[in-house]
Amino acid sequence: MTVFNITAGYMFNIIIIAAGMGICGMNILQVSTGARLSKEATRYFQFFFGMVLLYIGSHLARQLMEGVPGQGIRVALIIVTLLEFLASGMMAYLFSMLTVHIANPEQHRKTLLRLFLGTLILYTLLMIISQFTDLCYYFDSANTYHRSPAYLLSNLAHIVMLCIDVFLLIRWRNSFTPRIRHAFWAYIIAPFVAIAAQAFFQDVQLIILATVAAAVYMSMVIMQDQMEKYEQEHETATRMGAELSMATDIQASQLPRLFPAFPNRPEFDVFASMTPAKEVGGDFYDFFLIDDDHIGLVMADVSGKGVPAALFMMVARVLIKSHLQNGESVGEALENVNDQLCESNEAELFVTVWAAVIQISTGKGTAANAGHEHPALRRAGGQYELVSYRHSPAVATLEGIPYKEHSFELYPGDSLFVYTDGVAEATSADNELFGTDRMLQALNRNPDAMPEEVLTNVMDGINAFVAGTQQFDDITMLCLKYNG
Repeated sequence: MTVFNITAGYMFNIIIIAAGMGICGMNILQVSTGARLSKEATRYFQFFFGMVLLYIGSHLARQLMEGVPGQGIRVALIIVTLLEFLASGMMAYLFSMLTVHIANPEQHRKTLLRLFLGTLILYTLLMIISQFTDLCYYFDSANTYHRSPAYLLSNLAHIVMLCIDVFLLIRWRNSFTPRIRHAFWAYIIAPFVAIAAQAFFQDVQLIILATVAAAVYMSMVIMQDQMEKYEQEHETATRMGAELSMATDIQASQLPRLFPAFPNRPEFDVFASMTPAKEVGGDFYDFFLIDDDHIGLVMADVSGKGVPAALFMMVARVLIKSHLQNGESVGEALENVNDQLCESNEAELFVTVWAAVIQISTGKGTAANAGHEHPALRRAGGQYELVSYRHSPAVATLEGIPYKEHSFELYPGDSLFVYTDGVAEATSADNELFGTDRMLQALNRNPDAMPEEVLTNVMDGINAFVAGTQQFDDITMLCLKYNG
């Protein structure tokens, strides 16, 4: 007795199907390991070729077992035939999903996806029912496959989805590149060409051959298109990364970084730092001598991220320093800078600023706070405490805003600490903020420390708190100790 129905008439078909399975396996391997595709595209083609492999594999199994008697063979035939039809329906569904994805008919997208899914579900139920009712096909007592009079129902779902695919290809043809459009049409037309040719080559399974060939061609075209996009996006990302890195370097180079900053001025000691986050931000600090007896201090934070914020930061820094060095009071300087920045602020950015001018010989100073964080002050022998008072609006929000000044006085041994919101808003893995209370604890770990150590203590406190969690805001600090 013949175990499998392998005759000379089937040999060519078996070779075609086996070759198709090998090609599908190679495509799955290429998609999984060699192709530069997005994760979504990789998963899609893995699943798509998995369905093609299941379709032709189950068809091959049916070809081998058909006509072989035995109840076990009959059960196996029923299973592999059901898998063949289900895989065929899933292939049609996946192709339709891909068509919708590329066409991107925004207003109709959800409706089409629901329609395709509903069609697939109804088709699956129909094929399962057919196993018990011989609705679409059946096997006779000799385990030979036969189509039922209602066999056309098994193709109804394919026809519905195919008609919608054709509509999408025509209606949204501009969404498809010429190569992809040709590949889609080839995948749609190939089975019909194979059916027509089947009349002349009845012993050859041309539909299987056409399906595999069209699927491979379509997938290769789309994968090539996706890989080209990946290369372009990778090149763009690399270029942007280099530009952002350059912007970060330029931004950092604008800030005073040589310490001790004033080695010949024993009356005070100052230290500042900026730890940039992943993105280029707009934090900046500044300190400079206005004349031999006055020092200017600035701590600021531009809204937004990226190159626009960095450019805005550099303009704001230059303007504030220029106005203060021209002898304007802190309030006047911020008012004039505010009006200048509002003149051409199409990006609608703004900057929070704490600025002060201190008379070195007396320790007397004036400060203005434009929507910035409250500074921390330590009196000699005491602890750091927040100095809270009413803010003025941020700079570059509205022209003609006056900025209120307030006076203060530093005594020998006093220290002043200013910072941006990146300090208080440093975030842990539990999404908890560092906050000003923890900041004060870090400041008061050694309250009599020199400015550089003060900033180190705060940064150590932040690092211990966030425990390696990536930060998305710059951490900028400045400390001045007045010696008198």
